[in-house]
Amino acid sequence: MNKKYLSYILNFIIIVAILYLFLLSIKLLGHSFKLFGKGFAETMLTMTNNPAAGLLIGIVSTSLIQSSSTTTSITVGMVAGGALSLQNAIPIIMGANIGTTITNSLVSLGHISIRTEFRRAFGASIVHDFFNICTVLVLFPLEINFHFIEKTAGIFQKGFCQAGGMEIFNPLKFILNPAINAIEYLISFLPLQSIILMLLSLFLLFFSLTTLVKKIRSMVLTKVETILNKYLFKNDLIGFVFGLLITSVVQSSSVTTSIIIPLAGAGLLSLRQILPYTLGANIGTTVTTILAALATQNEVAITVAFAHLCFNIFGIIIFYPLKFIPIGLAKFVSAKASKSNKHLIIFVVVYILLHFIPILIILT
Repeated sequence: MNKKYLSYILNFIIIVAILYLFLLSIKLLGHSFKLFGKGFAETMLTMTNNPAAGLLIGIVSTSLIQSSSTTTSITVGMVAGGALSLQNAIPIIMGANIGTTITNSLVSLGHISIRTEFRRAFGASIVHDFFNICTVLVLFPLEINFHFIEKTAGIFQKGFCQAGGMEIFNPLKFILNPAINAIEYLISFLPLQSIILMLLSLFLLFFSLTTLVKKIRSMVLTKVETILNKYLFKNDLIGFVFGLLITSVVQSSSVTTSIIIPLAGAGLLSLRQILPYTLGANIGTTVTTILAALATQNEVAITVAFAHLCFNIFGIIIFYPLKFIPIGLAKFVSAKASKSNKHLIIFVVVYILLHFIPILIILT
């Protein structure tokens, strides 16, 4: 066989292996957070007694377990069981959208050694943040005063309340769960399993990301860029549908949005191309919640699930025409953060505090 073709095959195998490690590291990281905080997250969800507290709890819970699908599914289950009211559940759903984006920023830190790459990667990681934050700032007070999301979701609920729940085959779980189970078994004999699992996931994350970036650089970037721009991210609609479909299949917006951070860092995708893709991920992540709600056959729980969908749809209607706002904010912050090591440390600390300081507010 021609050496050229052998080289292509070898590179393909290496890239698939690296991507597997990268996806495994993200799932392991979320899994370690669940071991740390799922019980705590569930406890906090029961503490909500007003919309503002619900919003903060949604942010903190999802930041801890790194899965908006898990937070919203728990919320749906609690509503179905009568432990949570519809009015208090909707703000939790809003907060979950903000909390799920922290994984992207962790991935962007893999580019920290090269300032230009970090600026692009960090900007790509926080543009999703800014979109969700802007959406919450506008829709949260409107929902509290007028309950228009609740009313719109009620219309959807009437059409779907007779539909039964079903499970979608998740290929990500199929290929990653055996490895996760094996790793959990191997560390089960050690103390502090949660900490070890988190450290291992971070090591795999940065190792796979660094290796992936090197492989991308070694490839013919113009060809890769042509494929991305001509097909997958040709225009906003295609990018949106692409993000929606991937998230619907893998049932994790954290994974969907994290996999494009290395591409952004390498300069293959712009913020303008990435934003519609993340908006599709926002819609795709609601599939799990809707299925969980349909399975309960509880009208209020189904309304909560569709409230998540309506919230994301309204956010797109408002801020897609104003996309220069989240894109501009992401460019500004990433430029400032990559200016110097001092700026970087300040912005990373502030970013982490924005996600976890609500714990202090709740506890006080």
